[in-house]
Amino acid sequence: MSIELSAEVAAAVADGTPVVALESTLLAHGLPAGRNHEVGVRLEETVRAAGAVPATIAVLDGTARVGLSADELARVCESDMLKLSLRDLGPAFAMRRDGATTVASTAALAHRAGIGMFATGGLGGVHLAMPGEQAWDISADLDVLAATPVTVVCSGVKSVLDIAATVEVLETRSVPVLGYRTDHFPAFYRRESAFGVPWRVDTPEEAAAVIAAHGETGSSGVLLVNPVPAEFEMDTDLHHRLLTDGMALLRERGVRGKDVTPVLLEHFHTASGGVSLTANIELVAANTRVAAEVAVAQSRR
Repeated sequence: MSIELSAEVAAAVADGTPVVALESTLLAHGLPAGRNHEVGVRLEETVRAAGAVPATIAVLDGTARVGLSADELARVCESDMLKLSLRDLGPAFAMRRDGATTVASTAALAHRAGIGMFATGGLGGVHLAMPGEQAWDISADLDVLAATPVTVVCSGVKSVLDIAATVEVLETRSVPVLGYRTDHFPAFYRRESAFGVPWRVDTPEEAAAVIAAHGETGSSGVLLVNPVPAEFEMDTDLHHRLLTDGMALLRERGVRGKDVTPVLLEHFHTASGGVSLTANIELVAANTRVAAEVAVAQSRR
């Protein structure tokens, strides 16, 4: 695998300094130009403020870069980057392409680099099926998490996905789900879904202890779910209206498969007047802080 660690990340991994991996798809595809670079810098600063080293991951010129320079971070935010899941890494390496890494590919590359903590916004999941259809679109994030011993800190899955099916797949794949100061599985824009979490932890030290114990008993990753900060949670009525209107929009346009989620998210961003975008940014920042605090707690064990 063509992978290079920055000098700072390599030194941190070698001497046991806590490191937090960050994905690049959020920056290249999930946020508008200008805001994406601002958020990328903010996330790295958040990791450093908690006492850890940030490792934003992307593929540049066919090489996986784990830890980006200021110029490389700007390049990710300004260039037309491919979106690379785990299955896409080989072709991108061989053809020397540029690409932003998803949850699945970031987790795999972080593990290869010796990094066990990863912060993101939302985990991919099982996509909603249109009426009368069966959903076959299941994110690669779930299988990668089941096979890769990396802790992913996120705000659950987006409410435009099938949360019930996603929770069931996580259970089937034996992925531990820990609620960080919550008893409910978050729904990204909303702090709570209709589903609970099997385990709750209330401090970085508790999370670190559970992650360590799981490492001795299982081979999967761990999902640590952290709800969007209460002040940025989307209003219930607004959320339900956006989701209802979004599903009607899909039927009207005949949208199917992998195009469903991007269309729904774009609808949320435009129809909410920026509310969903703000929630997205703030929950990622909160998840990054929690990931860094847990990584620091791990290093002290």
